[in-house]
Amino acid sequence: MANGLSNGRHSPEPALKVARFSHIPSTIDIPVGDGQAEEAVEVDLEKLQDDPAELLGLLEAENAAKGYWITIALAYAKPGLVDLAVDIITRGLGFVGRGKADEKLALYNCLCWLHLLKAREAPRMKLDAKADPDVKTKDHYLRAATAILNDASRISPSYAPLFLARGVLCLLRATLIQDQTEKTEMLRQAIKCFDDSLRNTKQRNMFAVLGRSRALYSLGRYADALTGYQKVLENAPEMSDPDPRIGIGCCFWALGYKDDAQYAWQRALELNPQSKVAITLLGLYHLNVSNQCSPSDPKFQIEYKSAMMGYAQKAFKIDSNMPLVCSTFGTYFTNAKDWKRADIVARRAVELTDINAIASDGWYLLGRAAHEEEDLARANDFYSRADQARGGDDRGFIPAKFGVAQIKVLQNDLAGAKFRLEKIVQQSKNAEALALLGALYAEEAFSPPPGSTPEEIRASVRKAIGTLESVRVGWKDPKKNSIPDSSILLKLARLYEAENVERSFQCLQQVEEMELEDLPDELRPEDAEDEAAARAVLREHLPPQLTNNIACFHYKAEKYSQARELFQTAASACARLKEKDATIDTGALLVTIMYNLARTHEAEGKLDDAKTILESVLQQQPDYAAAKLRLTYIALRQSPGEEGPKAMAKLYEADPANMEVRALYGWYIRKAKKKTANVAEDQEQRHYKHSLQNHDKHDGYSLTGMGNLYLATAREMPRNNDQEKDKRKRMYERAIEFFDKAIQLDPNNAYAAQGVGIAMVEDKKDYATALQIFTKVKESIKDASVHINLGHINCELKQYSRGIENYEAALAKDRSHDPQVLACLGRAWLLRGKQDKNPTFMKTSLDYSQRALDLAPDQIHFQFNVAFVQIQIAQLLYSLPETQRTLEEVEVAAKGLDAAIDSFSAIAKSPNPPFPRNDIEQRANMGRNTMRKQLERAMQGQREYEEKNAARLRQAKETREAEIKKREEEKRKMEEEVEERKRVLAEERQKMQERDRELAAMRQEEVEKKKEEDFSVDEETGEKRKRTKRAPVKRKKKGDVVESDGELDGDSPARRSRSATQPDGEDAPRRKKKRKLERKGAAKEKEVGSKFKSSERVVDSDEDDDIPMLNDDVEEDMDVVPDVVEEEDEAPVSRRKTTRVVDEDEDEDEDQGDVQPAVVETATGDDAVGAVGEGPDEMDV
Repeated sequence: MANGLSNGRHSPEPALKVARFSHIPSTIDIPVGDGQAEEAVEVDLEKLQDDPAELLGLLEAENAAKGYWITIALAYAKPGLVDLAVDIITRGLGFVGRGKADEKLALYNCLCWLHLLKAREAPRMKLDAKADPDVKTKDHYLRAATAILNDASRISPSYAPLFLARGVLCLLRATLIQDQTEKTEMLRQAIKCFDDSLRNTKQRNMFAVLGRSRALYSLGRYADALTGYQKVLENAPEMSDPDPRIGIGCCFWALGYKDDAQYAWQRALELNPQSKVAITLLGLYHLNVSNQCSPSDPKFQIEYKSAMMGYAQKAFKIDSNMPLVCSTFGTYFTNAKDWKRADIVARRAVELTDINAIASDGWYLLGRAAHEEEDLARANDFYSRADQARGGDDRGFIPAKFGVAQIKVLQNDLAGAKFRLEKIVQQSKNAEALALLGALYAEEAFSPPPGSTPEEIRASVRKAIGTLESVRVGWKDPKKNSIPDSSILLKLARLYEAENVERSFQCLQQVEEMELEDLPDELRPEDAEDEAAARAVLREHLPPQLTNNIACFHYKAEKYSQARELFQTAASACARLKEKDATIDTGALLVTIMYNLARTHEAEGKLDDAKTILESVLQQQPDYAAAKLRLTYIALRQSPGEEGPKAMAKLYEADPANMEVRALYGWYIRKAKKKTANVAEDQEQRHYKHSLQNHDKHDGYSLTGMGNLYLATAREMPRNNDQEKDKRKRMYERAIEFFDKAIQLDPNNAYAAQGVGIAMVEDKKDYATALQIFTKVKESIKDASVHINLGHINCELKQYSRGIENYEAALAKDRSHDPQVLACLGRAWLLRGKQDKNPTFMKTSLDYSQRALDLAPDQIHFQFNVAFVQIQIAQLLYSLPETQRTLEEVEVAAKGLDAAIDSFSAIAKSPNPPFPRNDIEQRANMGRNTMRKQLERAMQGQREYEEKNAARLRQAKETREAEIKKREEEKRKMEEEVEERKRVLAEERQKMQERDRELAAMRQEEVEKKKEEDFSVDEETGEKRKRTKRAPVKRKKKGDVVESDGELDGDSPARRSRSATQPDGEDAPRRKKKRKLERKGAAKEKEVGSKFKSSERVVDSDEDDDIPMLNDDVEEDMDVVPDVVEEEDEAPVSRRKTTRVVDEDEDEDEDQGDVQPAVVETATGDDAVGAVGEGPDEMDV
């Protein structure tokens, strides 16, 4: 029932197909005459005349009833001659019911339905200005139907058929209304009319139920509409035109149950194979399934072909003017770029449909065609109409809204495009809208409008990143089945480049992976050693721009070997691209790649290779200024005294206006100039001033250079009095002004920010703020100077460990031969050693200071550093207790002290000592007099301490060795005792085993002997025979009669034992006799009057394992002959197994024949045999 099952399929009788106009008979008899005789004219309704004038004359002449008029009109309407049918009904209204107005109601109702039918077939509007002017639109026929209904309502407002017609009229009118509020009100009026019709027909009008469900569906109340369609199917399963199963499927589709919808439409198609609506809807279902698949998925091809060729084409052949089919084929032609056919079917869809959604699709297809033809005005108009057809504003049609935004972009109205795209994004997170909006934000960030502030540019960057990242996140949703777009990733990489280098690199890597996946399989190498080698080969087939950009990121990360390989691969890709298409100009790109490769060689220290590549670049592009610049820089590094200055002068003369050249020239002047205390006379300052005044007043390098110049000058200025301190402070402020101006022009100028940090430390001692600045600068500048400054700050904050780490990082960045960095490391280790009072740290400081002096032996301040560290080591060792130093360290410190004294004396006599001569001479005298004596006393004390300590150590060592020796001796003795005990036990065990074997042999001999005694020699035959045993005879009790069932020795007859009877006829109870084994001597105990039972018991064979091995004493105790003890009827003592013995004197009263030996039942086993002295054969009783 839920999806159209209860529709006659499972009923006993087949479903009836009720087609439209099926009630019209093939012939009709019109009565004629004066009424005296029944005569009639037969009219063939299947072969009607083209001109019904003669037939109408007959109806008028005979004053035919209204039924004849309606039947003939419907017969004309059946083949599609609706205009003739309207004329017939209109003419009939003039003759039928001239005196009775009620007779006209049926004709009015029929005429209204005919106009409604014409409205369904009429065009929605006239798109072609050359169209036939006589062709009426839907609105014309709906107005005519409204007028007819109004006339009928004046006659009888309560006429039941009018309610249904008015409801359908409201439904059709609602399809033409654009305003959503008015449309909703019209649909509610339609529902009211259908409710009135159902009330008048007592809920039996299924067409009214269908109309009500259609109105509810248009209002979005799909569940209520589904209930109505199911009610129609339940009450009229034979209905096929209209088919309620179509409505059921549409409701299921709207509710999200698309498979159920497909089943309902399939059932409708089974009942009516020519149902164009069912065929079209099934085609849309398969089209939707194909949209859920990737175009590369084989299922996509199957579903798409089934949708278009299997269903849509079939429906188009049935009715080429069906709007839904035209809309579907319009999309197909649009995707195929067949704009002419797409325009034709789109116009049909717009003109003929009475559904706004289909009209919206048609307008959108027309907009796509106009967009392709670059007719932007018409395209914008069509897109707007498509949007308005679906409600517009907050509802509307998103593809049409997106089309309008695209038109705005093409018209260069970027503000209008962003406004519309932002509204689309608010309405729905459409991936295409987000991508276009993000691209607009990105272009605004890349090329900001004139007058844009840095804050506005950063805001555009943030908007672009957020929007494009939301698109990127949507790719991960498997439900959306989105395909990643490399252009979005490239934009993100460019946006992230300034703020987040790592994410920018990740975007480029993802693009590379996408490009590698798209390469055909035949390009993949088969003989590659590993995956890395295969990827290296495949990269030559990728766009060289992508490989070059990835290599640049490796270069920035100081991964020079990887960058070099990628630059070489990009160069190979350029050559391969040129081979494929000679028209492609790769010259500029190749020059850029080769220049980057040269910079990589330069960073690796391969200056000759870099020079060779740059010279080849200049041969291809002689005007490449950057290559000339790098060649000059390499010359300055390789030959700073001869070739370098010449190359610099030549370059500066050739292009003095180039700001990059002027920047390099300023750097050269700074390295080569003579220091001066007057800034105005400084050559570097005049160069930067000339650049700012005559070339570019906003040149960041010149501004930063001026700041550094003032900073260095302020650092060297004296500060002996307040006037000098104020002058020095103003110099720092002047430096900060230049740095601040450079930062305003370029907020990412890290060098200017570093200069501000240096000025704050040296002028204001604001270490905390400077540390924050240097920490941020470190992320941007990969230079040793940043780490040196951080090391200075850490040392000032007494964070010596971090300071040493930063100095070592600076030393690792191509500064291993920089004596200044080595001197800083020596100072940091010295301060750390003084703080921790650690001589090892002091020695490390001395090593670094000595390395700095070795690199610059002429620098007198490095000589002072070495001597100062030696003095500090001597002072530290003197102050340490004897336990924390050694004699060797004190002696080395004494030698260092002597060297320091000599160094201080020499430094004091030099022309330019680093400190006042008197101070240096005083320090030398203090070392010569005071410290030397202190160290001599320290050496003497340390020597005595170590000698005493050595003696104590020797004594303790000897004591320890004696104790260890004693313990080892005791351990050896204990091991010997244990071995002796083991040997004795082994010997005892050996003896016991031998004794056990002897006992076993003796027992075996006794057994053999006993076997010999059990056989006797037959006197007659001489053969050995086993002796027979007499069966034991029970002792006869008093009053019993013994009767034996067998014979004893084969001679005695059988005797039976019967009990004597009591006088009263009852059997007397038999007295039981208990027997048990007793130990030897038990009889004696009994004789003395003991009334207690023996505590001894016979041990079962199961306990043999617990019985110790027999010896002579045990064997003697066990060699007993058990006695028989008679007891009263008492509860026996529990035992495992009792032994029963029959004495010989018990048999004497019964038989005087051969005496049988006593028979013993006891536990079997070796112990039992040894105890009793019998063989195993005798134990088997």
